[in-house]
Amino acid sequence: MIYKKDANFPYPVLTNTSTSYENSSFLLDVSLEENTNDYRFVINYDISSPFVKQLIATGAAETILIIQSKDNKFYKLEPNQNTIEVPKKRVSLNKRTSIQLHIQSTREINFSDNDDLTSFYEAFKDEIIVPKNALLGFSNIVVFEGSIQNPLVLFEKKLDETLSSDIKIELGSETIIIRYRKEEFQFNGIGSSQAFNNPYIYAGLRTALQRFISEYSDLGEDYVDLTQITQPENLLDFKLYQLMTKKMIEEVSIDNIDEVISLISNKIIEKYAGAIKELINNGN
Repeated sequence: MIYKKDANFPYPVLTNTSTSYENSSFLLDVSLEENTNDYRFVINYDISSPFVKQLIATGAAETILIIQSKDNKFYKLEPNQNTIEVPKKRVSLNKRTSIQLHIQSTREINFSDNDDLTSFYEAFKDEIIVPKNALLGFSNIVVFEGSIQNPLVLFEKKLDETLSSDIKIELGSETIIIRYRKEEFQFNGIGSSQAFNNPYIYAGLRTALQRFISEYSDLGEDYVDLTQITQPENLLDFKLYQLMTKKMIEEVSIDNIDEVISLISNKIIEKYAGAIKELINNGN
């Protein structure tokens, strides 16, 4: 199975958020190559714990790559192995595919020599013994979004003459939908029609980010720490998450939502103001 959130174990487990290790980091990066018959997964990972690294190097532990699409596939890696080839008939990337790396013991492990643990364990770490086939660590999750129909499209415009309002903003499964009651509300035929629609784009982003905050914030909080949440399953939220993290945004909240929109929207209000100014100048 893939661990999307921290789980409780009766012994220290190395993760990116573990409080058991002094410097806890287990970072995975995966890139994809393919030919007619096979996928090749190129695997790079970094483990902060020398103790765990030594276990892998001596064969006392092994790394296992988990590929989760329609079902789970497990692949044991050699200590220095960084690629794995999988026949296309064995794994489908047509839908969202999640990949995680696990570290598993191959024999009984005593933690008495584990100097990477926090001081909390110092008095009794020699009593920590984990059995064979125990989970010793798990990485972040790498996601391939094969299920997104339009990976670069965030907005859709639709005409709906039955609307009781002039426009309506809806959050679809992977896009923000702007519905217009009249075609002229889209400013079609005007040279800067896209810029004139920017206030609607702004309103759509605000609606989507408000829902994002509500969905992923801790109970009672009005912000989301993007460094602490797992990548969203919802495809629209996943696009927003990618937009924000690529702009190095670490937190989105009710208080900074307008600042976040400014960072991810490529100056849409400035472009709108420029289009208005151009229209006025041409009119004069």
